[in-house]
Amino acid sequence: MTTTNAVDKDRPVALITGASAGLGLALAHGLADRGWALVIDARGVDALDTAASALSAKTEVVAVAGDITGPVHRAELAAAVARLGRLDLLVNNASHLGPSPQPRLADYDLDELRRVYEVDVFAPIALIQQVLPALRESEGVIIDVSSDAAVEPYEGWGGYGSAKAALDHATAILAAEQPALRVYAVDPGDMRTAMHQAAFPGEDISDRPEPEASVPGFLQLLDTRPASGRYKAAELVPAVTS
Repeated sequence: MTTTNAVDKDRPVALITGASAGLGLALAHGLADRGWALVIDARGVDALDTAASALSAKTEVVAVAGDITGPVHRAELAAAVARLGRLDLLVNNASHLGPSPQPRLADYDLDELRRVYEVDVFAPIALIQQVLPALRESEGVIIDVSSDAAVEPYEGWGGYGSAKAALDHATAILAAEQPALRVYAVDPGDMRTAMHQAAFPGEDISDRPEPEASVPGFLQLLDTRPASGRYKAAELVPAVTS
């Protein structure tokens, strides 16, 4: 566990999973620029330490390396939140694409498929259970990062897409069960990330926007806190700029 800067318990606190690169890191910087304290995680120690070092110039950061599917790691994240004294936002961003190139469901190795569901469905639900008391206390926000593959039946996306669809529905149910919270599933849109490149091996994805382009939509949710539900980040951006 790496901690940077002194703790200020008056600052809002966000826990962001998968925050060493891509959308998670972009969101972390967007919140740090607004003065949020952060708990971030990722599996890769070096990349996470690099991310934490850059973020520490802006805010308090606790970086906890580990696999989000592990109960011990989730407990460490909850402990890090407790050290900062509050939790205002949980972003379940860590995701697992599955094999690349992606197989059809008829050919999908079930152990691989199980891993996709462990990361993309079970781990977010388990982490929510772990930190729900802190979120209730702050009347906070949960954001589960979704995908258009959760609603569109793209050939070859049966593992990741069906897992994200399951997460979407779990998010909706949680919103109904926790009316004091705001609970969102957010589709960030196509992004130029390592995961997106893995989904299209050998293709040029340089025309996709950088993850930072999706951040204003996420921040708009936090600013306005509309009704719990499923949103597309790109559709929220005009509300920011109009």
